[in-house]
Amino acid sequence: MAFTTSDICKIIIAIFVPPVGVFLERGCGADLLINILLTILGYIPGIIHALYIILKY
Repeated sequence: MAFTTSDICKIIIAIFVPPVGVFLERGCGADLLINILLTILGYIPGIIHALYIILKY
């Protein structure tokens, strides 16, 4: 599986602001709401979820 430049940029964004990384990958939907909740509850779970979404799709 090859990474493109946009994937690398999304990963970097997801490390600093996880909901933005998910928004760029999946748009406004259930994944974004889940990520916002995870980020509010704990920053690390939000990052893990964002990386999972970016690497899965």
